[in-house]
Amino acid sequence: MGPTDRRPLSAIESSVIEENAVALGVTIDGLMENAGRAVAEEAAKHLPPAPAPVAIVAGTGNNGGDGTSAAYYLAQWGYAPEIWLVRPASEIRSRTARRCFERIERRAPVHLGVPTPEELRRFPLVVDALLGTGQSGALRAPYGSAVTAIQASGVPILSIDEPTGLGGPDALRPQWTVALSALKEGMTPARCGELVLRDIGIPAEAWLRTGPGEFVLYRPVTLRRGRGRAGRILVIGGGPYSGAPALAALSALRTGAERATVLAPKGAAERIQAFSPNLVVRGIGTEAFSPHDVAEILSFVRAAPSKAIAIGMGAGRSPGTLAVVEQLLRELPAPLPIVVDADALEVVGRGVWTERSLVATPNAGEYARVFGGDAARPLSEQIDGAQRVARERGILLVVKGEPDIVTDGHVAIQNYHHHIAQTVSGVGDVLAGTLASLLAQGLAPLHAARLGTFWVGDAGIRAAGRKSFGVMATDIVEELPSSLLAGLDRIARSG
Repeated sequence: MGPTDRRPLSAIESSVIEENAVALGVTIDGLMENAGRAVAEEAAKHLPPAPAPVAIVAGTGNNGGDGTSAAYYLAQWGYAPEIWLVRPASEIRSRTARRCFERIERRAPVHLGVPTPEELRRFPLVVDALLGTGQSGALRAPYGSAVTAIQASGVPILSIDEPTGLGGPDALRPQWTVALSALKEGMTPARCGELVLRDIGIPAEAWLRTGPGEFVLYRPVTLRRGRGRAGRILVIGGGPYSGAPALAALSALRTGAERATVLAPKGAAERIQAFSPNLVVRGIGTEAFSPHDVAEILSFVRAAPSKAIAIGMGAGRSPGTLAVVEQLLRELPAPLPIVVDADALEVVGRGVWTERSLVATPNAGEYARVFGGDAARPLSEQIDGAQRVARERGILLVVKGEPDIVTDGHVAIQNYHHHIAQTVSGVGDVLAGTLASLLAQGLAPLHAARLGTFWVGDAGIRAAGRKSFGVMATDIVEELPSSLLAGLDRIARSG
């Protein structure tokens, strides 16, 4: 995949890919070095010959680091960069950005604070290195004042990665923007001027495969300023089998859901409750779901609304049960995200679900039986086929295998991060519960699926380290919290 093939990224996706690149051996220093050189090359195209001056107005984040790195290269080529650092150098957040600043601070004039329009008018070009991805809302001081000054100067502007304030009411309007690695969401010529896309050395695997960076996706839904855990899920399953819905519900709790309720036929409800006192279990009907139970199930959902539902685990494939599943998938509230696993997949294969938010999680055998997949084909053909199925059915598809294939029909991500010892009964239920938990906590389906597959795989690797080929699904459930702790710790240290 080359730079021009990449879809626009959200700020959080950009962070995920950068973290995954680092896990593949690329350094943040190397990425910022490449970014600085790319920006300097683009700036030189809009400058008079050296020793022409150039103003660089920088913040204290990595966008500012890209700007001071560009200043270094411009100075090396004979230009005369001059830097305005709008906040104190002591507030430069990352080691890499600090190194870039320290390398140039004795070679070019550095001013602390916001430039005036008059100061900027003596330059033929202003480089906007204030804020990059992750900005939102109205600009706060000193960034808002810096944007006002830059715009009032009337000097041509080159923005790095995306214009400061992009999408906000006081956004900078540059003549040119150098997008690094990929365009970002909301970038258009009307907002960004002429767009130039530059590759800075992120390997293709960072875009195509899951990695430790997936845990970046968990951060926004866990830091709730004292609100605690959130996201109630409902598991609809059980009947012939009782372990599967219990595993899904326990996995949801171990991945951060506030509550996991299991709705099961009365014949299985007592057995499911015996798995753990942490589960809330409600029995309906008799030994298996029947069409007569649909009204009661829908009434229960309306009375105690959940944020996500997982359906199908252990329910069986009798015609009556499948009729219940189909009716529920048609009549449950449309915005409600639903994870469909195991026996309920038969129903998904019969219809088109573009008006729903369905995540289907077949293993290789179920995928072949329900959707016509073929694990014997080359991987590229398997990925193309999975994308086609997801588009045609209107679903987010997670095909469990080697690798797992995650696709919404447009984007396809592969997950190789798991252990062969975890190919054991019940692990699919663990994944279904994890996905439902993440959806209930507010993750988009694609984000939930890419994080969930990596997370369960990582827990499986940890469990195999303790149990070798004696791993059971319950071992993986118990490793989910330690996997999360390690993942978030790694993100915090790299940030």
